[in-house]
Amino acid sequence: MVSLLHSPPSSSSSLSLASRTTLVPLNPSLSLSRSLSRFASPSRCRNAVRCNLVEPMKYENGKPQVPLLTSGGGGVALPNIFAPRMNLENAISKNDTRLRIFSGTANPALSQEIACYMGLELGKIKIKRFADGEIYVQLQESVRGCDVFLVQPTCPPANENLMELLIMIDACRRASAKNITAVIPYFGYARADRKTQGRESIAAKLVANLITEAGANRVLACDLHSGQSMGYFDIPVDHVYGQPVILDYLASKTICSDDLVVVSPDVGGVARARAFAKKLSDAPLAIVDKRRHGHNVAEVMNLIGDVKGKVAVMVDDMIDTAGTISKGAALLHQEGAREVYACTTHAVFSPPALERLSSGLFQEVIITNTIPVSEQNYFPQLTILSVANLLGETIWRVHDDCSGGFEPYSTLGID
Repeated sequence: MVSLLHSPPSSSSSLSLASRTTLVPLNPSLSLSRSLSRFASPSRCRNAVRCNLVEPMKYENGKPQVPLLTSGGGGVALPNIFAPRMNLENAISKNDTRLRIFSGTANPALSQEIACYMGLELGKIKIKRFADGEIYVQLQESVRGCDVFLVQPTCPPANENLMELLIMIDACRRASAKNITAVIPYFGYARADRKTQGRESIAAKLVANLITEAGANRVLACDLHSGQSMGYFDIPVDHVYGQPVILDYLASKTICSDDLVVVSPDVGGVARARAFAKKLSDAPLAIVDKRRHGHNVAEVMNLIGDVKGKVAVMVDDMIDTAGTISKGAALLHQEGAREVYACTTHAVFSPPALERLSSGLFQEVIITNTIPVSEQNYFPQLTILSVANLLGETIWRVHDDCSGGFEPYSTLGID
């Protein structure tokens, strides 16, 4: 059995749906390798020892608060590379005139968490829209000679957020910033990365050209739809994966390694699922074979692998309409899977995704906050993990020209 370590909901009938949704940052109290070793120990599986639960963000009036990520009292202690540096104050005092972080309007909460992790304040920027929809951007502080990081996912509305990012880059370039890094937690148009039929556009290449021509010197992206998209950029690309965040959370659960099976919802995600399974005590792998008849339309055809009596963990890079993953989950239940978990980095959640995900097919839907999820879209099975520490540490590494020991978070780690 899988033991869900969520706090039981209050008996009060007035408990809101949002308050039952768990929102947690990256687990700072567990070392990833030490945590995953729980899955490999048969004795722990038989004894069903509970692990410490990741402490969720505190809620006040239904709003998630930004955690105080410090090594001092009252904060959360962060081990290894995710711990704030011992000489952080000295580093900031020397580099505060060189390092700037600005947030667009797409995901300001994630930008604030990243700045909080780094011990910095977000840069002052004015973004407004004219009556006809045109976007106006003005930096409210000097960035001359600075290393500037612009945090702006191109999530829905994709065109609005993409144009806003381009104008932010242009504003920094014209303000004489030394280096401009576009931090794009979710890179829109990434699915249009090749021609599968005649007379199709490759929009991923077009967007890469737009970002480069706008004046960006570097791109930091999280879980691109396909790694080959990095080749569309003529500037350096730092590609990080949200896998460690999700793995760290799964490690806090009492799931026996003998009961686990990692499932890829399609053939194209086999490499991602295999890397995920390798880190979960080398769990077995199953593949859902589907035939797609059109965009956002999928038909499940067959299952490759054994899931009978198992706890199935479905792994994908994004959930859009949830058609693929929900039909895959239905097939897994038909084949005898005991429970089904859905794990994804990007929660696009286009209609009717919420209805499909909350229909009872999934024990838990685990996502990250690369794309903001509005409170009215919360449902009881939803768990949101934060990638702020991961992106914040990557920004530090890029700014300090340092990369040692960070490889497990920038590669899938497969043979």
